[in-house]
Amino acid sequence: MKKEFDIVISGGGLSGALMALSLIDCENESGQPLSIAIVEANPVLKDPTLTFDDRVLALSHGTATYLQSLGVWQQLKRFAEPIKNIHISDRGFYGKARLYAEHHQVNALGFVVEMSLIGQVLLAHLKEKNQLKRNLTWFTPDKITDITWQKNQVELTLNSEIQLSAKLLLACDGVHSACRQFANISVQESDYGQSALITNVSTAIAHNNLAFERFTETGPIAMLPLSKQGSATNDSRCSLVWTLPPEQANKMARLSEKQFKEELESAFGSWLGAITHVGKRDIYPLKLLMADEQVFHRMALIGNASHTIHPIAGQGFNLGVRDVKHMAELIKQSLKNNEDVGQFSALSDYASQRKYDHQNVIGLTDSLVTLFSNTLPPLVAGRNVGLKVMNYLSPLKNTLVRKTMGY
Repeated sequence: MKKEFDIVISGGGLSGALMALSLIDCENESGQPLSIAIVEANPVLKDPTLTFDDRVLALSHGTATYLQSLGVWQQLKRFAEPIKNIHISDRGFYGKARLYAEHHQVNALGFVVEMSLIGQVLLAHLKEKNQLKRNLTWFTPDKITDITWQKNQVELTLNSEIQLSAKLLLACDGVHSACRQFANISVQESDYGQSALITNVSTAIAHNNLAFERFTETGPIAMLPLSKQGSATNDSRCSLVWTLPPEQANKMARLSEKQFKEELESAFGSWLGAITHVGKRDIYPLKLLMADEQVFHRMALIGNASHTIHPIAGQGFNLGVRDVKHMAELIKQSLKNNEDVGQFSALSDYASQRKYDHQNVIGLTDSLVTLFSNTLPPLVAGRNVGLKVMNYLSPLKNTLVRKTMGY
């Protein structure tokens, strides 16, 4: 016997949990709450660390505003470190730009917080809401092993042999999305030939809520301010994202802590003084992935299932949050109009609305990677002139700031 739901969400990670939280208060015209299921491969309710790791995310101002509208930000903000200013520079050259929150009438351009903390807060809010609503069902650990698309519903078979049906399937199942593959949606994939070395570091000089984007001959270095909450020392902490050629990234990961500190200080400069401590180092290959279609019959791709981008501008998660926000708005409108939540006209609206944002952000990050990973003299000269011009030309700077803020 099939278990019937209005919406099934594949994936209970950040995008899936946020999608569920965005919909859990929804009701149809007769006042019945929307029935929602989440299928998640990891036992996320018993061990969230398998789904939400210790990587750090940069949340745009727009993302923080959306989380506040869901009632999540009030608990999360005590863990989130504000980015009040951003320093952009090109190592060894004169080009630099400065972005200041106060110049744009906001307290912060964005915020930095560990993924694990976001996950904990989202799960806690879902649990609290569900105790009242009783309209969310978890299938975990479990995964979708087969999908059959019918005219009025999607039928799913899980690894546990449980069968589900839904009016709408939301694929929040990440870069290797099984839902996308079942629908035979092709992807455009491009290998940047780079890897991101990610770790947390402590510095002798306090970050004072400054974020740094430092372009070097081997790739960009991002230093993002971290909260001292949970730190064993009183040292200033930053999250480091160092983009390097794969061989060099692996070599850096194997260095002793002393050797790594020296290499980082040499590449980054003295902006934050000496590196006093280095945490666990992880390496992530960098690729651009774009799905050729955002929707299928009674199905939509959300977040990394649709797009995975370079971390150079810290926009990947924020782009996925806007996917969630737009989808939630369309579903609410369908319910208000007493319409089928899985109707193709709403899914088409989602695809067309998100296309422009996806292309803009992917175009921006791709251009930055090309421009700042190139050592050709004309490009080096051009990008330094560009940084200088942007620093003094308000309209250009305002456009960049609004993009980084998620608007």
